[in-house]
Amino acid sequence: MTRISTVNLNGIRAASRRGLGQWLERESPDVLLMQEVRADAPTARELLGGSWRLSVVPSRIKGRAGVAVAVRAGAGEAIEVSATREILDEEETDADSGRWLEVDLDLASGTRLTVVSAYFHSGEVGSPKEEAKMAHLPRVGARMAGLLAEARRPDGRQALVAGDFNIVRSRADIKNWTSNHNKHAGVLDEEIAFLTGWVGAGWRDVTRDLAGDVQGPYTWWSWRGKAFDNDTGWRIDYQFATPLLAEHATGLRIGRADSYDARFSDHAPLSIDYDL
Repeated sequence: MTRISTVNLNGIRAASRRGLGQWLERESPDVLLMQEVRADAPTARELLGGSWRLSVVPSRIKGRAGVAVAVRAGAGEAIEVSATREILDEEETDADSGRWLEVDLDLASGTRLTVVSAYFHSGEVGSPKEEAKMAHLPRVGARMAGLLAEARRPDGRQALVAGDFNIVRSRADIKNWTSNHNKHAGVLDEEIAFLTGWVGAGWRDVTRDLAGDVQGPYTWWSWRGKAFDNDTGWRIDYQFATPLLAEHATGLRIGRADSYDARFSDHAPLSIDYDL
């Protein structure tokens, strides 16, 4: 069994002060995908500790974004890191940097897997941030099409694109759908269409597959007000798997903290177990 977790840290320094290390000890993921790291590689390595083999792509804009993939060192014989790719494509701008990291993993079971830590723009309706988001999404889609085509080849490498997509898929993914739909970024039809298209092309939303037709499970709650206490959340963190990989998913966990003051981020970690 291989446990893969993804979490937006809201800054690795702050998350470490608030209990990231304790959560890692409890959850014990084999592979950890992180977004909004907001630190360079030496800082992230120091904070995570020596039990991880870590790849980090910081944003070129200081204090923003940043993605990382960590493989537990104790899994050394079971999971080999064979390659990394640190940009989405050659069109990457400073605003797009620190949002895409691919790591090729070779498992002792014979599984060949590419994991992607992805952090999409948050956007604001009518702003340059939303324009950047809408320009970024088609390029993400092009790369995902390539990963899916590779996975469909005989003995092709499977893929997992996971992280903070900053978009809900449907009414089931947000507590207050009506007041947000087509009014706020992340709940716009033109954004949702990309996720719908990726699933239609063959990618599997593993959380939805495992959770079934239910409201949520949410992964993000605003720091403000009583959003967390009232479970007024959004499901914007995903694990999108190629079809064969998705068939090996056996268990789902959302690491929602027991209380508001026990949170180490405004996102809850999303962990999925794969029989690999």
